[in-house]
Amino acid sequence: MDLKIEDVLSDDFIGKEVHLRGWIYRKRRMGKIIFVVLRDSTDIIQCVVEKKNVGPEVFKMLDKVGVESSLELRGKIRKESRAPTGYEVDVSMVNIIGPSYNFPISKDKSDEFLLDNRHLWVRSREMNAILKIRATVFDAIHEFFKNNGYYETQAPMFVTGAVEGGATLFEVPYFGRKAYLTQSAQFYLETLIFSLEKVYTVAPSFRAEKSRTRRHLTEFWHAEAEAAWYHNKDMMRDEEEMIVYIINAVVDRRKKELEFLKRDVSLLKNVDKPFERMKYEKLIEFAQSIGVDIKYGDDLGADEEFAITKNFEKPVFVTHYPRDIKPFYHRPDPENPSVVLCHDLLAPEGYGEIIGGGERIYKLEVLLSRMEEEGLNPDDYYWYVDLRKYGSVPHAGFGLGVDRLIMWIAGLSHIKYAIPYPRTTRRTKP
Repeated sequence: MDLKIEDVLSDDFIGKEVHLRGWIYRKRRMGKIIFVVLRDSTDIIQCVVEKKNVGPEVFKMLDKVGVESSLELRGKIRKESRAPTGYEVDVSMVNIIGPSYNFPISKDKSDEFLLDNRHLWVRSREMNAILKIRATVFDAIHEFFKNNGYYETQAPMFVTGAVEGGATLFEVPYFGRKAYLTQSAQFYLETLIFSLEKVYTVAPSFRAEKSRTRRHLTEFWHAEAEAAWYHNKDMMRDEEEMIVYIINAVVDRRKKELEFLKRDVSLLKNVDKPFERMKYEKLIEFAQSIGVDIKYGDDLGADEEFAITKNFEKPVFVTHYPRDIKPFYHRPDPENPSVVLCHDLLAPEGYGEIIGGGERIYKLEVLLSRMEEEGLNPDDYYWYVDLRKYGSVPHAGFGLGVDRLIMWIAGLSHIKYAIPYPRTTRRTKP
């Protein structure tokens, strides 16, 4: 039976012959012995290849090939405390499948070099750990929604209208007409609540923002949800339950990867519900008290959020933003129409916003009034306006930046490490 390396890192396999396949992670020769550290998708193990056991021809070939050569081998497991993972394989057979010479990535390469060679750098143990955490985050998102009565749906990538603002749309030619890459599935999800009531999607979104911060991508993964009969407080409840569920899933299933990345897991275990709720005006007062140059009516940028949230130990909901700095679809607070019933969820430790959401306008006259204020033509959004004509209901939703969430959970210094192939204002390859 073919085994993975993590399977054989056990006293149960001592003295047993195993068949392993993988890539050379490290290699060194001492006389008639070659020490190969073999890696696969699960872990690494040291393999001891003696010339007398594999023959002079195979030994010579193995001596010539470099790191990242692919191998299959057979041998017996034994315990060895000096080996990287505590066990070794005494090799009796080696077959070189794909030789590798002069692998271009070595120690101390620059970030730009590693990004140019991301197709090779994804093999690194660092990226392996991040990608496993990423996969677990996606698994947990789907699990949470499906466990809580949401239906998974899909929305188009080609759209004709803006959700977050026309300046951040990517225009693409579309058979003689103009179309754009989607900024968000929100409007389409809103149409679907009239059929399914609670819906979500996980898909790419695109923003042509000329931002070069540590948390911005031009193409990012978006987990979005909308729910009929929900108000702002109902959506925040679901969001905090989702974030806690995702964090617990990663902590439970990815201990080894978090440890490899030197993530302080105690900070993640400290995240529990309910999260603190803070109105925008109070947040501004707090920011001013710690020396942040910001005033009421300003939107929070990356620098401001970093300065504010490095003082937080847990996520914080910021609610009731001024209507002038939020998109037209947010419902004005009936008790104070100068603010809207919305929220941003700010991650602690300086990571900042990971979720934006809120209650949507569901009355036709209010929506038309807000569109007029923003200088929007209702005809361009005819189908969105129709939702308020035919059986409208209170509803709310949110968008989670999945890459930002992964960046926080894994304790990464930049969002470009949180995704296999980052797209930024300066990068479209590989």
